[in-house]
Amino acid sequence: MLNAKSFMDVGMAFHGHKCPAMPLGLRAGVAAMNVLKVDRAQDKELYVISETGKSHAAGCFLDGIMTATGCTYGKSNIEKLYYNKMAFTLIDVATQRSVRVSLKPEFFGNMMQSPFVKQRQDGVLPQDVPAEIADPLIEKVLSIPETAFLEIGPITTTDFKPTKGIFTTACCSRCGERVFSNKLVDSPDGKICLGCQAQDAA
Repeated sequence: MLNAKSFMDVGMAFHGHKCPAMPLGLRAGVAAMNVLKVDRAQDKELYVISETGKSHAAGCFLDGIMTATGCTYGKSNIEKLYYNKMAFTLIDVATQRSVRVSLKPEFFGNMMQSPFVKQRQDGVLPQDVPAEIADPLIEKVLSIPETAFLEIGPITTTDFKPTKGIFTTACCSRCGERVFSNKLVDSPDGKICLGCQAQDAA
């Protein structure tokens, strides 16, 4: 069984500040991996579909999920649906099994009333929230039972089709920059990149 505490130092270094949401993501990611009985992705063995979005509090949750699962934007084994929900689905690519994990509504609501969130609402940067406020919340997140804050769905079978990486490149005939060839488009000037196409549309 994986333990979220073993990822905490890496998560903190990656995330950049103390907050309760990133460790919540660690716990949630580890819970999903334990349910599926999988290890952290070294390459693309796992895939995350996150229901988080942007411009909302507690988005740090996703950094914890990425740290725990090894699903990252660099490896292209994660996507965001922008539902602004604290939920995600973890897929084991080899077996096509998946599980959805979310924060329990009551826990989520109470979390948004925490002293940490109050500080953030008052404009205090997360790294400037006093340790006497942040540390007890983080310790609580790392110690409370999963059943107190996570909804873990059943294991389901998915029809996930992983995409293969592309290795061929060519230069944009307009700006001259090298591009992976699946993102070159036809134009009167020849094959151009999406950046140059966007300039044409502006």
